[in-house]
Order: sequence, then C-alpha cells, then structure tokens
Amino acid sequence: MAVTLYGIPNCDTVKKARTWLAGRGIDYAFHDYKKQGIEAKRIAGWIERAGLDRVLNTAGTTYKALPDAVKAGMTGDTAPALMAANPSCIKRPIVEHDGGLLVGFKPDEWERAFAG
Repeated sequence: MAVTLYGIPNCDTVKKARTWLAGRGIDYAFHDYKKQGIEAKRIAGWIERAGLDRVLNTAGTTYKALPDAVKAGMTGDTAPALMAANPSCIKRPIVEHDGGLLVGFKPDEWERAFAG
C-alpha cells in the first residue's frame, strides 16, 4: 500500500501519527510541506474529497492572524492558494493511501483505514 503522510515534523500530532504508523510496520513517505511546499491543486483535491472545514486548520495561530475579510471570503476555490502559501493553515497530518484520505489523527479511523 502506498502511503504518504503530509505534515510538519515538529507538530505533536504528526509525531503521534508517525509513531502510530511505525508501530504497525506501515511504510510511508513523509512530505514536509514547510520545506518541500505543497501544490494548491493537491490541496484543492483534498478539499473536494474531505471538505474545506476538515482540511483548513482554523485552530492555529497562522489562520487566526489572517485578516477577518480573508477568513470570511475563504471558499473551496480560494483556500487552496492561501493554504499553499501558508501551510500551517492545513490540518495535520493528512495521509493519502490506496483508496483513501485521512485528515487529522484519529486512531480509530486510522485502524479502520489500514485494516486488512
């Protein structure tokens, strides 16, 4: 199974997710979107599959520092470019795997996704 985990290495939730994968012997590629960047097109695909409210990290300081007008006007069409420019605005981690997409780290959801 091809697995790519997108995130930021010093994020506590990403660390938990990486430990979870390693503990189950699941090989994965790690994509650090602070260092490697992330394409708006890929983010748009995540939003299409999971919804803007799941992919957008509204709890972080980067999002909270955005002007209110920018936040109010954010849609599935405008958010990908903003999120590509500000990767801290992307929920972490995001995992692409054969047949699915996981947003955030929820062990029960991950168990179901990787079962079998």
